[in-house]
Amino acid sequence: MAFKTRITELLEIEHPIVQGGMMNVGFAEMASAVSNAGGLGIITALSQPSPEALRNEIERTRSMTSKPFGVNMTVFPTINSPDYKAYAQAIIDGGIKIVETAGTPAVREIWEQLKPHGIKILHKCTAVRHAVSAEKAGVDVISIDGFECAGHPGEDDIPGLILIPAAADKVKIPMLASGGFGDGRGLAAALSLGADGINMGTRFCATKEAPIHDNVKQAYVDNDERGSFLIFRSFKNTARVGKSPVSEEVVRRLAKPDAKFEDVRELVAGTAGKELLETGDLSKGVFWAGMVQGLIHDIPTCEELISRIIADAEAIVRGRMAGMLV
Repeated sequence: MAFKTRITELLEIEHPIVQGGMMNVGFAEMASAVSNAGGLGIITALSQPSPEALRNEIERTRSMTSKPFGVNMTVFPTINSPDYKAYAQAIIDGGIKIVETAGTPAVREIWEQLKPHGIKILHKCTAVRHAVSAEKAGVDVISIDGFECAGHPGEDDIPGLILIPAAADKVKIPMLASGGFGDGRGLAAALSLGADGINMGTRFCATKEAPIHDNVKQAYVDNDERGSFLIFRSFKNTARVGKSPVSEEVVRRLAKPDAKFEDVRELVAGTAGKELLETGDLSKGVFWAGMVQGLIHDIPTCEELISRIIADAEAIVRGRMAGMLV
């Protein structure tokens, strides 16, 4: 069976499950596997070293799936910012029709560049007020990201059980629930809370097709719901990473009253994280991971994972919940 929601209809996908854009994970192998399994796979634009490389990755993904897939564009201020508009042009040139965005208000310039080409925008937010603002600006889908998520959960610390229905009360366009999702119970819960589907990142990292080292995949299995740390809180740039000796050292250094980013730069550098994912050497850096690690107990294929989620969600809706009605 399949669930028909505003997300499946708008994005023309079989199941209301979207793979979030993940740095150094969202490559063709990942995106095509999710799309082939009936979800929406997403390649990550800035995982590519140049706009031309992104064009090639789009074509490589297209050669691996005939189903819809999208591209993630995250806009954050950095010392050496990439040419975001050139990456956006590569997306347009590649014929992509779905883009996931996130980041600072500067991302609106990317929306203005993409929208005239009929591209649907899925914008990730961590606050209801930001979701409302994005809807007013004309995005097509809101992905509301709860405190449980990997990556950047914002500074409000609102978990999904509150954030999702609070956003559903205010947002009229289709909405994805993100942060803490990994099984059929989560999908059924998200639909009950007012979302039209789910966005998963961490759970897709622990799949056969995820282009990362098996040691990292096993770390997701070994960690439980307590297996993550929040770092950069004092810098107002909170990030959730997986528990490891390196992330423990980051937490220790940043606990000092006069701690500065320079104190942990070599431990959290993007190049270090990329090396960790490629080599499986967990001493090289930190890796993104959400609280959903507590629900990850195996490393299935994307097909097996998505089929299981849909089957379990259907059993909950048709069986457990329907059986409670009198």
